Amino acid sequence: MGRILALDYGFKRTGIAVTDEMQIIASGLATVPTKDLMPYLEQYFKAENVELVLVGEPKQMDNTASQSEGVILEFLAKFGEKFPQMQVKRVDERFTSKMAVRTMIDSGLGKKKRRDKALLDEISATIILQTYLYK
Repeated sequence: MGRILALDYGFKRTGIAVTDEMQIIASGLATVPTKDLMPYLEQYFKAENVELVLVGEPKQMDNTASQSEGVILEFLAKFGEKFPQMQVKRVDERFTSKMAVRTMIDSGLGKKKRRDKALLDEISATIILQTYLYK
């Protein structure tokens, strides 16, 4: 079995989470500048056996696509060209940021640490991954 990787794709930063090889445990991996995402993924795919990539699908409350969906679709087209063998699935990411903030508060992080957008993106990616795993 290979790992499952989840991406919380953003304009500036992308949060990344990954499972263990048995696909049981979801863990935050990193937050990388979005401009550096493709080289990061290329290196990661060379080092680790990844069988599936999940990409958050931002939706409005009425189930329509959010304004960031166009940028994500552009990324997915480039991703498909670069990694044609990699399976990709989309996961509804509504409320992941709010859930990530709640997770940070519940874990006892102070206000200063909760302002860390990179940590928020990584936790959001982990929530996307957990949503997929525990469905």
